[in-house]
Amino acid sequence: MKVAKGLVVGLDYKLHVGDGKIIDESLPDDPLQYLHGSGQIVPGLESALEGMEVGQSKTVVVPAAEGYGEYDPAGVEEVPHSMFRDGVPEAGAEVPATVQLEDGGEEELLLTVKEVKKDTVVIDLNHPLAGKTLHFDVTVKEVRAATPEELEHGHAHDPDGDHDH
Repeated sequence: MKVAKGLVVGLDYKLHVGDGKIIDESLPDDPLQYLHGSGQIVPGLESALEGMEVGQSKTVVVPAAEGYGEYDPAGVEEVPHSMFRDGVPEAGAEVPATVQLEDGGEEELLLTVKEVKKDTVVIDLNHPLAGKTLHFDVTVKEVRAATPEELEHGHAHDPDGDHDH
């Protein structure tokens, strides 16, 4: 079975940004499970995996535009200290935040504290890997049919059927 839309893929991967220093990787004997074609991984990697078979490996270079997007200077904002319920974080900290969407929903994201000023904090809403070329070393470990529930939910479930919503 080849990697294709609507199938669950188990993927071993290592990620670096061109310097060879691994910044993320799958755990040994615990491949990343995702539903191919559902947007769970960056678009450039997903398209490069299309048609691969179990056991195949390759190196994939994903430009920023097909990864986490280009860096947007408009994503840097200054907010009051009062925006932080648990106290003002230090510069360099990554802080989870909930953003209200126009459709009334919410989205969780990670913001980076760039600078702490007397009354405000400079935050960066860009993904930490925005603007960076991504280098993946990948091996397809599993390709299987998705269950009806996985297709309905739009993501893979672990082997016990457990998942978070």
